[in-house]
Amino acid sequence: MPRLSQRSDNPAGLRFIRPERPAMTTSSFVPELPSGKNPALRVVPMPADANVHGDVFGGWIMSQVDMAGSIPAVERAQGRVATVAVNSFLFKNPVFVGDLVSFYADIVKTGRTSITVSVEVYAQRMRHANEIVKVTEATLTYVATDESRQPRVLPAA
Repeated sequence: MPRLSQRSDNPAGLRFIRPERPAMTTSSFVPELPSGKNPALRVVPMPADANVHGDVFGGWIMSQVDMAGSIPAVERAQGRVATVAVNSFLFKNPVFVGDLVSFYADIVKTGRTSITVSVEVYAQRMRHANEIVKVTEATLTYVATDESRQPRVLPAA
């Protein structure tokens, strides 16, 4: 529910509606990266990937998640895949320029032609060597395609 606020720098006494914003959670802090798993992708965002305040664009993160998720999908499909759905996408904490961002991707479901992948994203705050934060969770669905980019049946596992 939006709340009304009176600003002190407002001589006309106008009332502004300030929308409630979900608070970034500190429960996403983790002591270490997932053990026993290798990241599908690791990357350090650069200034061109961020706004003027150093916060990395959500679209940049989404693009990297799509690439990371496609890696196990391509391996399982033994060939070309196409992203057909972003089933869920949750930004839990911001990513900053200079963070070492690790993307962990696991297949959670396969269909006749489709592969659903869960991607978890962690940022290691390089300016705070021991701080690791879970920043994003996503689930994407890919479909195996043939040379004509038409759906094809997945090979036997």
